[in-house]
Amino acid sequence: MRRVVVVGLDGFEPSIVEPLLLDGALPNLARLRARGGYARLATTQPAQTPVAWSTFAVGTNPGGHGIFDFVRRDPATYLPDLGLSRYERKNAFLPPRAVSLRRGTPLWELLSKAGIASSIIRCPCTFPPDPVRGTMLSGMGVPDLRGGLGTSTVYTTRADEETRESEKVVTVRPAGGVIATHVIGPRNPSTGADLVCPITVRLQPAQRRVAIEADGGAARLEVAEGQWSGWLRVRFPAGLLQSVRGLVRFYLTRVEPDLLLYASPVNFDPDAPLFPISAPPDFARTLARELGPFYTTGMVEDHNGLNNGRLTDDAYLRQCEEVLDERKRMMFRELERLDRGFLFCLFDTPDRVQHMFWREAGGGPGTGGLSRVIGDHYQRCDRLVGEVLERVDEDTLLIVLSDHGMKSFRRGVHLNTWLHGQGLLALRGGVGPGDGAGDLLKAVDWDRTRAYAVGLSGIYLNLKGREARGIVEPGEAPRLARAIAEGLAALGDPAHGTRPVRRVLTRAEAYAGPYAAESPDLLVNFADGYRVSWGTAHRAVPAGLIGANTRRWSRAPLIDPELVPGVLVSSRPIRTEHPRLVDLAPTILAALGVPRGDAMEGEALLG
Repeated sequence: MRRVVVVGLDGFEPSIVEPLLLDGALPNLARLRARGGYARLATTQPAQTPVAWSTFAVGTNPGGHGIFDFVRRDPATYLPDLGLSRYERKNAFLPPRAVSLRRGTPLWELLSKAGIASSIIRCPCTFPPDPVRGTMLSGMGVPDLRGGLGTSTVYTTRADEETRESEKVVTVRPAGGVIATHVIGPRNPSTGADLVCPITVRLQPAQRRVAIEADGGAARLEVAEGQWSGWLRVRFPAGLLQSVRGLVRFYLTRVEPDLLLYASPVNFDPDAPLFPISAPPDFARTLARELGPFYTTGMVEDHNGLNNGRLTDDAYLRQCEEVLDERKRMMFRELERLDRGFLFCLFDTPDRVQHMFWREAGGGPGTGGLSRVIGDHYQRCDRLVGEVLERVDEDTLLIVLSDHGMKSFRRGVHLNTWLHGQGLLALRGGVGPGDGAGDLLKAVDWDRTRAYAVGLSGIYLNLKGREARGIVEPGEAPRLARAIAEGLAALGDPAHGTRPVRRVLTRAEAYAGPYAAESPDLLVNFADGYRVSWGTAHRAVPAGLIGANTRRWSRAPLIDPELVPGVLVSSRPIRTEHPRLVDLAPTILAALGVPRGDAMEGEALLG
């Protein structure tokens, strides 16, 4: 085989794909299936995007690469931190550097050692980028310019506008139709204060639009009501003769009677990123100059803007379409240049569209209005596959796969509240579950707490010698873990007469490998319709045990992985009925004539 091309469709769900295939609505995937094969693809524990794609890359269970969740906890402080990468700064005289928390040997490193080129476009957990023979553009894990997963800004003339999740609100006062304000940028590493870039907003109410200027007018754009702007390049002064550059887009909700202007999270400028986001380092600059500016953050689609009511359905969907087209241009550019080797490109938008429109679609693709959104997007992805098929020959292995599927998220379980009710998590000063307990586990009395939940599926024991104020003796840990697992498995939801939890796995049951000890002690696998609550995700202790999910984000993979397999479609026959995501790295290596890595657990899938 001369080339292997892998198209990743994040969150593509078999129970949607298969009926659409049967109805002839996905003709290009059907054509690819006819050439080779189709199967449901076993995912990872847990079924999360960064976890699953890391397993795809490294060919091991998460214990072999160290990615277990979007977030992790610091056992010294109990505070949450990003689970994909971190920043290190040895002393005040040296700049910080980004360090990936994904370990193990990815398949493209083995290909590089064999002299075979790879082009990796937006694979999660590749920030900072791996050294590679070829090119790489980092994916999920790249923060916004503030260092988080995405903080937007809302500009308004209303004095009473409340701040919503993951956003900043800036109240502005026009003077003669002109507003002097600023874009909020990164924090000053020395003082902790926000760096800002001054901007000018000129109101044009008769035309129902605004003009936005930065850098003394050198950068300027206009945006009309109900439209997205192009990219505005912004600079944040950071010291003598130094500045940090970024890119931001705007969506104008209205000019009158009160201004409401939404600004996306500030992205790294690919022409001059704050930290490296590509390999070689100038690859991002090359893409930007050939294809135009592009999103660099790991979570591209502004789902919080839609959740918060700052974006309309149409605005969000248009952004998703633009992101898909942007990614497609990158993939085809690289495909034209790759004579031999491996090409991977991830398209995140199927995942994001389903998250945000499942409830509006009435629980499925359906027909008519918003109910067609998901089915239409699947067909758009199918057309993408058709364009790839036109560009590959018989000496190219083409694989289309998803990292996991998705199911409805109707009810959320407050894990920390359940632990409190079992006497395993204690709160200080007579505080009970509810708003008074705050978030980030601030009200927890660690000297009386034996277990606590962090992230989207994990429970940790407050283990003596590991946690800063641990009280659980190591010899007692197995018995306590079993008791928690049995208790959660017996939990009922009286409002629905169902059991929210299918099973709870211990670390030893879920993982093996050099990094398994970094994982949660227990993994909670939920039943269809249930998930860890938003309160648990925010490290809170809400009132009640189970609550309805009222957010737009109404579809998720975070249940028992057995219930959310991905899909695998290949231009060559698949020799097993039960392929696993862990099998993909050995399969790609074998197709290119390179031996599998010593640590890889999977098997080559093609005969």
